[in-house]
Amino acid sequence: MSEVGKNINLMQSAFKMLPLGAVKPLGWLKQQLQIQADGLSGHIDGFWEDLGPRNQWLGGDKEGWERGPYYVDGLLPLAYLLEDERLIEKVEKWIEAFLGSQHESGWIGPKQGLLGEHTYPEYDPWPIFIVFKVLTQYHEVTGDGRVLPVMLGFCRYLAEQLDTRPLVSWAKFRWGDFVLSLHWLYERTDEDWLLALGEKVKEQGYDWQRHFADFRYQRKQTDIALEHHVVNNAMGLKVPGVWYRQSQCEAERKSVYSGLHDLDKFHGQVTGVFTGDEHLAGKNPSQGTELCAVVEYMFSLEHLIAVLGDPVFADRLERIAYNALPAAFTPDMWAHQYDQQVNQVVVNVAERDWSNGPDANIFGLEPNFGCCTANMHQGWPKFVKSLWMQGPDKGLVAVGYGPSQVTAEVGENGQEVSVVEDTDYPFDDTITFTIQTARAVTFPLTLRIPAWTKNAVLTLPDGEIQSLGRQTFYTVTREWQPGDRMTLTLPMEIETERRHHGSVAVLRGPLVFSLKIGEEWKLIGGTQSHNDWEVYPTTPWNYGLIVDTENPHRSIKVVTRSVGQVPFSPEGAPIELKIAGRLVPEWNLVKNSAGEIPQSPTRSREKVERLTLIPYGCTNLRVTEFPLLTE
Repeated sequence: MSEVGKNINLMQSAFKMLPLGAVKPLGWLKQQLQIQADGLSGHIDGFWEDLGPRNQWLGGDKEGWERGPYYVDGLLPLAYLLEDERLIEKVEKWIEAFLGSQHESGWIGPKQGLLGEHTYPEYDPWPIFIVFKVLTQYHEVTGDGRVLPVMLGFCRYLAEQLDTRPLVSWAKFRWGDFVLSLHWLYERTDEDWLLALGEKVKEQGYDWQRHFADFRYQRKQTDIALEHHVVNNAMGLKVPGVWYRQSQCEAERKSVYSGLHDLDKFHGQVTGVFTGDEHLAGKNPSQGTELCAVVEYMFSLEHLIAVLGDPVFADRLERIAYNALPAAFTPDMWAHQYDQQVNQVVVNVAERDWSNGPDANIFGLEPNFGCCTANMHQGWPKFVKSLWMQGPDKGLVAVGYGPSQVTAEVGENGQEVSVVEDTDYPFDDTITFTIQTARAVTFPLTLRIPAWTKNAVLTLPDGEIQSLGRQTFYTVTREWQPGDRMTLTLPMEIETERRHHGSVAVLRGPLVFSLKIGEEWKLIGGTQSHNDWEVYPTTPWNYGLIVDTENPHRSIKVVTRSVGQVPFSPEGAPIELKIAGRLVPEWNLVKNSAGEIPQSPTRSREKVERLTLIPYGCTNLRVTEFPLLTE
């Protein structure tokens, strides 16, 4: 064993993730989770065979690999955050199957997963890595005494088997998810051998630190390899940070930042994600990004925030959560896309310049492949769970913003406190925090100040006003009285960002804005329970923008309205931007997607029109990276 394996001290994370249930959604955010529960997430097991009663995990003869664990990994936090007994009952059925299927050897569940006529290798540990993610959440919210022994039993099995049955395929690339749970288990058991097991898993796993330190995939990938698979990269970005806790090796920490930089540089999109219509695909905004990559990238960022305590990861998490995540679903969350496009001007069954099939961008139950159908459920609930964390000084840290309430023990005496966060963020710039406590208590309350804001202002309970910097964490330590209120204002100025071929994108705070395009929905399949849809534009989309990129507020008018029941919809968009533009006639469809954006700046002789932009997450069809017009 290496020297690292002998080190039984696990480095403390910058922030501690609070247990599931400590953070509750409020306001529009709770409504968004309810929309999810009322949609596919709350009903899919009733009609999608892969999650039905014949699933192998439930004792049947159908799919018994990753799809059941994937589903519960998102359904469980959704159920408990909403305190929804119907959903909790569904979760418990799966939990009993996971906990009750441990073999005498320590193995959990089916020894060989199925998917249709395909069989996976015997004793593939990858699905159990996901089961561990489920069990950690379940233990946090219930304290079920069976969980830790079952997890330890599998860890002993794996420690004995890895020499003769080493990690291969997906488990080899996704080993970081297991180590994440392994560290969680170690912190609750103090079993030193678990860290030695982590060392062995790391030695057999793909070297993500080297991958991101020397990033070789700088162009669109045309072959098939797990090294440049989009979801693997989304999951892999957290791995050096996770392993940094055990190795305390500076190269691991640095490679997280170099990975973030290079994924942006070579494949990044304005929504904060990177392309991958199965494999890394360059910067063209007509390339797709898989929904699995969106939710797994969010999960990676949530843990990087905790480990490294850097607001840059929280800024990115919000950019993805408030743009790319809702855009991948219909507003009612009864259908989703496998691949979304930043410039998405038609949604239909058609061949594109992608590795995926012709149905990869339709809205439906199982477009292209069912992994996203099983895995998509974790996005919103885990984001809510991660809005608040705890600092090393027993304080509370607001790492992300949204209407919520956190309850935790704080201060030297461990007094229970709740903080209610009242806001319409990201649609509004004002956030009010109210302290709920039985008696006065002293503790630090830390707030993230995003990089995009200027002149942030904090108004303390006594009326004192403080001006804050940006891209930092700002801490207020004081004796808080019951009912104390504090208001944070994060001014949201209109900004532009130059993108692919010199194109321009428009942003306001954490929101990205897109052209509002008229839509015609065409039903192409499904049943009474669910439908598959194509979407066609009824208005022109090939516009360029007339905007002063140095002073965009001079070119754009902001129109706001109250946040409604379905904010992430074209009709319910709480913000509109009015901007001038012209048609660019030479910019047309190519291979069923918006063609390459004309090099900007460019000219158009078409008439000036008044265009409406709405938040990216409110759109189903959109243009987001526009030609920049010169007058």
